[in-house]
Order: sequence, then C-alpha cells, then structure tokens
Amino acid sequence: MEQTGTGERARQAGRTVLAASRRAGHIGAAAAGGTGRLVHRLSSASGAGRTGLSSLIELTAAGSIGDAFVAIALAGTLFFSVSTSEARGRVAIALLITIAPYAILAPLIGPLLDRVRQGNKYILIGTLLARGLLCWGMSGAIKDPVTLLPAAFGVLVLQKAYSVTKSAVTPRLLPSEITLVTANARANLGSLIASSLGAAVALGVDKVFGGGSGGAAWVLRVGTVVYLAAMAIGFRLPATVDVAEQEAPLAEQQAPLAGVDGHAHQPMATLPLARTPHRRSLIPAVGPVVAEAMRANAAIRVFYGFMLFFLAFILRTEHFGHIKYSIALGGLAVAIAVGGMLGTGIGSALRTRAPLAMMFTVLGLVTIISAGCAIVFSLWSVLLAVLAAAIGQTLVKAALDSVLQREIPEEKRSSAFAFSETVHQLALVVGGLIGLALSLTGSGLTGLSFAAAFLLLAMCWLVVARRRRIVRSRHQPPSPAKVATQPSGAPPG
Repeated sequence: MEQTGTGERARQAGRTVLAASRRAGHIGAAAAGGTGRLVHRLSSASGAGRTGLSSLIELTAAGSIGDAFVAIALAGTLFFSVSTSEARGRVAIALLITIAPYAILAPLIGPLLDRVRQGNKYILIGTLLARGLLCWGMSGAIKDPVTLLPAAFGVLVLQKAYSVTKSAVTPRLLPSEITLVTANARANLGSLIASSLGAAVALGVDKVFGGGSGGAAWVLRVGTVVYLAAMAIGFRLPATVDVAEQEAPLAEQQAPLAGVDGHAHQPMATLPLARTPHRRSLIPAVGPVVAEAMRANAAIRVFYGFMLFFLAFILRTEHFGHIKYSIALGGLAVAIAVGGMLGTGIGSALRTRAPLAMMFTVLGLVTIISAGCAIVFSLWSVLLAVLAAAIGQTLVKAALDSVLQREIPEEKRSSAFAFSETVHQLALVVGGLIGLALSLTGSGLTGLSFAAAFLLLAMCWLVVARRRRIVRSRHQPPSPAKVATQPSGAPPG
C-alpha cells in the first residue's frame, strides 16, 4: 500500500510538472505571437517588407522578449532580494559588471564579424539559439551563482554580438523610401514594445509560479521557449543580409562618401587615421564625422546615466511636499518609459538625412530643458528633465548608428559598431557612478544643477570642436583620392 501511495504521488507530481510546462509554453507562445503581430504592423511600412528589413526588425523584437525574461529573472534573484542599505553598493557593482562583456566585444567579436562575408543570417539565428540554451541552463542553476553568473555573462555577450551584426547588415536591407535614422528608430521602437510586453508577461509568470527562485526558474524556462520560437523568424531573412560573392570588398572605399553633416569627405579607409592591415588596433580608425557623433552620443549618455541613478536614490531624501518615495520612483519609471517610446516614435517619423545635425539639435534642446528644470526645481521639473534625457539619448543613439552605417565601409563596420557600443555603455556607467556618488549629498538641486552644467559645457566643447574641424577642412588642399575622382578638365576642389 505504501509503495502504491508513493507511486501515485510521483505520478501526480509528474502530471503537475507537465501541466506547468504546457502552461509555460502557452504563455511564451502567446507572448511571442501577440507581440509579433503588433511589431509586424509597425515594421512593414514604407517598403520595409519588400526589402526584408521588416523581418530583421521582427527578429530583433522577438529576441528582445527573451532578453526581458532573462532580465526579470536575474533582477528578482540577484538584486531585489537585498536590503535597501545594500542597494547602492549592489547597483555600483552591477554597473561595473555590465562593462565586462565589452572586454570581449570590441577587441575580439567585432573584428571576427568583420571577416564574415557570408552567413550573417545564421549568426543572427545562432545567437538566439545560444541564448536559449544558456537560459535553460540558468533555470537549473538559479541558486548556484558560480554557474548562474557565467551563463548570464554569456547571454550579455551574445546580445551584443547580435546587436553589432544587426546594425552592420541594416544598410543592405534599407528601402529607398526611408532613411537610416528612421530604420534604426523603427527597430528600437519594435524592441522597446516587445521588451515591455515581455517584461509584463515575465512578471506574470513569476507571480503564477510563486516568485522567488522557483518563479525565476520558470521565467527562464519560458524565456528559452521564446528564444527558440524567435529563431523561426530568422529564416525569413533575405540573402541580401550577406555581401554578394562577386562583390569586391574594397570597391566601396574608392569613391567619396556623401557626408552626413552636409560636407563631402573621404571614406574612412582613405583618411590619415586608417591603420595598416598588418597592425590591427583595439580601437578602430574612424573619420572626424564619426568621432564627433560618438562624442555627442557619449555626452548625452553620461547625462542620462547620471540622471537615472542619481534620482533613483535622491528621491528617497527629496520628498517634494511629503510625496511618498514609491510614487516619486514610479513617476521616474514612467518618465523613462514614455521618453523611450517618444524618442523612438519621433526618430521613426523623421526622414532626416543629416543625422549629425539632428544630434546637435537634440543636445541643445536637452541642455536648455535641463537648465530650466534646475532653476525651477520641483518633482515635475525633475520628471521633465528625465523625460527629455530619455527622448534625447534615444534619438542621438539612432542618429549615431546611421552615421556609422553610412560612413564606415562594410568590411570594418562590425568593429566600428563594437567599439561604439563599448563607448556607449562606458558613458552610461561613468554617468551612473557619478550620480551614485553625488546622491550621497542628499540634495536634488545640487545634482540637477551639476548635470545641467555638465551638459552645457559638453555642448559648447562639441560645437567649438566641430567648428574648428570645418574651418580646417576648408583650408586644406584636396586629397589625392578626391582629385582622382574629378572629371577630366575639371578644376581641383
């Protein structure tokens, strides 16, 4: 009798696990399917469905759902389970840890992807498969940090490898009806919508399965299903994501590129900064326009990181008329989310072909808004400054990506994107650490004034440096490559 009862309990437990697995699978499939239909309507407009750009946007969005599941599981396991007194130190350590994947991305993965002329479709699909397998492994090691953290590190590296490859192949799928800024913003909008819905579903899965480590494990299992389901979209990518076999790798370097800032200049490979092929530097050679775009992006990224982490802690001491911390923090989260949505929406609607000019315009507007909010200091002004920072950094990042896609030759584009992503994240970490340090003052007015002053100084420096570069280029004689492209009998310059 005892053995019969034990067997019955084992069968009942097996049926329970099977039912839970089916439920998790249904939840994952519903999340992927519903979000996919929403993103498909946004991604197929303006010829994107014809060229295959919509498939790339949908693949990115589907992967973002899985990334959201991983983020929710790790946040509940590693960070939100600690006391408030440990929060500042944990956040600082987490910020520093986020830099670790870039130690591999910039010097190793970027140059490796540069050598890939065929098979980009399978690289994109393969990163999803590998993330799914690591996600499944993490679900079984949720209480073992020695196994969990390396797997989480692997997921981060694969996310960045996917991002670099996606950015490098986007120009090959660009329809004539839209610009690179619009395409990048549209991809960001799809990812933002997908990750938001994915995070909501992941929180629901965690709640259904009791929260804690058990809930996090099931969130990761469902995330595995999402990653594997997303791979199916990758097989719809057209062959144009790869360079044609008969295409000469250096052909595009021999003609002048149209300047994104309204000024003609030579492609990166003909600039004096270019390295010889026998000496590969960890920092890829970039022209002056790309360098200006990276500096502008870094400036607003530092500002955004500062605002994000400074206000997350300072709102505990600044009560703004006895407003509860939870309400103020909720307002901060809403401002960040709405800002990201508005930034991607504006970028998707814009048809600008001068992304560098747009970057400086956005920087100027955010500087003015942040300075005004520092003068009229209140909870509403703080939330307005965060909203402006979120919109600005989203637009500037989309513009930076389009500058890289237009200015960097195909065979060096992955390295340039890997380096750009490294600088992008490093700027956020620097801003966040400064924000954490200044939050010790307990004065929101001091911090917001510091952030506004920093952005104003950065803006002035960038404008002066850009002006000097343009004046210098006007007084320089034309390069031999440019003279060679002049028609016979035409005067040089």
